Amino acid sequence: MGSSAGKRLNRDMTALTSDDLEFLRRPLHGFLTVAGAEPRPVWFEAAGDGTIQLFTEPDALKVRRARRDPRASLVVAAPVGERERWVSVAGRVSIEPDGARDLAARLAARYWDLGDPARAADLEAILKIDQVRLVIHPETVRRYAY
Repeated sequence: MGSSAGKRLNRDMTALTSDDLEFLRRPLHGFLTVAGAEPRPVWFEAAGDGTIQLFTEPDALKVRRARRDPRASLVVAAPVGERERWVSVAGRVSIEPDGARDLAARLAARYWDLGDPARAADLEAILKIDQVRLVIHPETVRRYAY
């Protein structure tokens, strides 16, 4: 990738663009990093208000770390076989007690075939567990497309 032909690297921004949102609404895995932790693959949703949301159990390590230091980032990359592309969102993360089960149900429908009885049972089990929403409020958005 020595040539700059075809590359599009946008300067840092504080908000997601419509192109970013279109990309982030695909069923791709993101890699979440909270302060002091290594990245973890996660399901996520790019919300209409420009935030990034995910769900987790309230006593998860990422929640405990976010309570101590509310910085987080999410990186999402195009899968192998597609042209290179990624979007990175970094900012303050809030821990929201409401809406996590609805988010889990939406994301399960996006990532899984819920017509599969095993996946439907997996979702049912998730919905029985207490959940919170982690919401990343973008402060820096970076992107790359080749």
